[in-house]
Amino acid sequence: MSIKGIPADDLRQMKDSEALILQGCGGNLDEWVDGINDLFTESGILLEGTKFKAENCSAFEHDGLTCLMFPFSEDVKLDVGRLAMWRLQTHQDFGGTWLSDYVPYKLGGFIDSVQEAQKPDCPLIGQDGNIFNLMGIASRTLQQNGMSEQATEMCSRITETAGSYSEALSIIGEYVNITSVDDGQSYDEDMEMGL
Repeated sequence: MSIKGIPADDLRQMKDSEALILQGCGGNLDEWVDGINDLFTESGILLEGTKFKAENCSAFEHDGLTCLMFPFSEDVKLDVGRLAMWRLQTHQDFGGTWLSDYVPYKLGGFIDSVQEAQKPDCPLIGQDGNIFNLMGIASRTLQQNGMSEQATEMCSRITETAGSYSEALSIIGEYVNITSVDDGQSYDEDMEMGL
């Protein structure tokens, strides 16, 4: 089996997991897994003959980089102290970081699946498309639905991490269900407008 590709946002739902993430992995990703297994075995990081299996690893794209995630599981025995030292010593070469650090600092934090299901509807389609206008409407929608903390988090993520208009819209879509202005009109509003 081979490494599975996942959207970077999937990491935000892995709150109770830990993994090593390597950033900027080019070429054949299966060869990366083989190379890391060999390196970690020689360095005494992988113990008792265990190895990371390619089918358990994941690849994702973020900030223009291909990243590999090596999950810590019961079938992989690690000397975590040695791994931590290796990660610090080689950070400049591999961009190694923990999942628990990567998600808050690069992706805006972990979310619960319950939180995902409770996204309020927000009529953005048909509004002035200025990203700050859309962010304001989404923020007000969240606040009106008792989600002030999420409103603040969303605005921070947009202003601090979004590198493009589409990234900013994608972040808004993580917090609200984007709907049309027309969908939000009630029967009374239609009558007043003479429709």
